[in-house]
Amino acid sequence: MITQNTFLVFGATGQTGKHFVSLALKDGHHVRVLARNPAKLDSSIPHLEIHQGSITDSPDLDRLVDGADFVVSLLGDAQLQKTRKINTAFVRDLVPAMRRYAVKRFLYQAGGLSASPNRRLSPALWAIRNTIARGYSGQHEDNEAVMRYLADEAMDIEWMVHRAGIGSDGPSKGELERSSRRVSIATFRDCAAHNYRLLSDPTAIHTCDLSAYRRRPRSR
Repeated sequence: MITQNTFLVFGATGQTGKHFVSLALKDGHHVRVLARNPAKLDSSIPHLEIHQGSITDSPDLDRLVDGADFVVSLLGDAQLQKTRKINTAFVRDLVPAMRRYAVKRFLYQAGGLSASPNRRLSPALWAIRNTIARGYSGQHEDNEAVMRYLADEAMDIEWMVHRAGIGSDGPSKGELERSSRRVSIATFRDCAAHNYRLLSDPTAIHTCDLSAYRRRPRSR
């Protein structure tokens, strides 16, 4: 029997977020979300608790965090992040609230083109970031600032960062696994499923790994 937990999810109406929320609810968990537009969610679904608001509007984090078992951030606003590190400012407020209510486990989804602290991207990823993905530079820099903050100032929190190679929606293409070097362009639902599993993986604590589809054994 699965123990019922409460997941506090930021970015629940996004492409990855909607799949993550669905997975948690399907397993009988309680899901609490902050949504700028609650109409994007079905308020009649049992165990789904919706709070209207945005991370840029000083939400009541104490109210949101109180009673949560896991906190999940699947946020991204490429336009705002061109000029402001909105996720970094938010996480700097979120972590103290988690400490006040003794909530330990935190998952942050970044992009695969965001470098983990004190490490460089591979030449291939660096080239992609500075050519076809150049318009998302602000988003990558915001993600990197979040990771530096977590590594430098929040080691008491059981955080984990998934540097996802998100592609598009569609059916599952397989199961993702953590990787320090390999990255797969994955569907939103597969990224959500990986995040969901990651929260229960103690070996993922304090890691900023990429994810890649499991390689199938070669037939002899």
